[in-house]
Amino acid sequence: MLSSQKYTPCFFHPILCFFWLAWGLLLVSCAEKQVQDQQKTPVPLDFATGFQLYQGEGFWEIEVSQGYPGSSETYRYLVLDSGVMLNSSGYDAVVQLPIDAVVLTSTTQVPHLDALDQADVLVGFPQTDLISSTSARARIAAGKVKELGAGPSANPELVLDLHPDWIMISTLGEDLRYLDIFKQAGIPALINGEYVEQNPLGRAEWIKFTGVLLGNYPEALAQFEQIKKDYNEAERLASSITEKDKPKVLSGVMYQDIWYAPGGESWAAQLLEKAGGSYVFGKEGTAGSLQLNYEVVLDQGTTAPIWIGAADFASLTEMGKIEPRYQAFAAWKTGEVYTYTAKKGETGGLEYFELGYLRPDLILKDLIKILHPELLPGYEPYFYQKLKK
Repeated sequence: MLSSQKYTPCFFHPILCFFWLAWGLLLVSCAEKQVQDQQKTPVPLDFATGFQLYQGEGFWEIEVSQGYPGSSETYRYLVLDSGVMLNSSGYDAVVQLPIDAVVLTSTTQVPHLDALDQADVLVGFPQTDLISSTSARARIAAGKVKELGAGPSANPELVLDLHPDWIMISTLGEDLRYLDIFKQAGIPALINGEYVEQNPLGRAEWIKFTGVLLGNYPEALAQFEQIKKDYNEAERLASSITEKDKPKVLSGVMYQDIWYAPGGESWAAQLLEKAGGSYVFGKEGTAGSLQLNYEVVLDQGTTAPIWIGAADFASLTEMGKIEPRYQAFAAWKTGEVYTYTAKKGETGGLEYFELGYLRPDLILKDLIKILHPELLPGYEPYFYQKLKK
């Protein structure tokens, strides 16, 4: 109901004017104090080295120092609690909580939403057929997740149409030009460098990165602590295995006459070692992928009794037909060849490539079951399965 009282200019009430002026100055001074008092405390991480967390009153700060291999730049992100206004100059992106809509670009990021019970914020993803998560697939089926094609880096306009609260990017460093496009559009673009980490628990710890960005750090911490506990228990289980009892393990596959396998310092090689295996390329001191001649692999891996990570062949017969040279290896002859294809999404996505980064505990237990089955009686591997003939 409109009041019949006339509006009276402020200059007719000097006392009232003074009150409002004083109140306004108080608000300004409080805001200035808030901006100037951005004290923060480091939040220690256990294994991850590619990002750092800092917490202040009403805000978080994230620094990503290893966003991609060879990165020499540190990206700084500011995450503000609901209603908090701070000086945001100097940051590469500013995220304002709460979060209702996000775009992800790697399947490894999807399990973070599931673990944090926030799958309903996903609104865009490239090549949605690769996603295995049942909750994400339900959203896709309902038309709530936009298909971004070959990748948002190739179709930034599709991301702009969604205008999400933020987009998480996994990059090799070539498509950083799109960061400016998103920034100009007011969309925080955040680089996730989890895959650069070679410590299995270091990769899993990036759930804390996502937790902060979703305003759900406590749950992210709880999830990681449980994963760490389960991983360490499995590692202790295999720690008593002596060197002489560690079977030689072959890994990798041929592609156009080049054998691709994990480097000796890689994430995958570390898991094999922790599981009580002797990786045939373990002394190849690189964290990246090895590219070897067939003759070298034949020399080092012919007698290895176990072959783990042989791509996604459907059977030993198919494997041997596609590449007859595989038949020279002992593991193929005896049928001790294992692939990571036990779990597939309804549209063909491999869950290993989606959930594996977050759940190294499951991978470690799978490998222990394969290499030393007596240590885990009754355990059914989650990701791995033996190829049938």
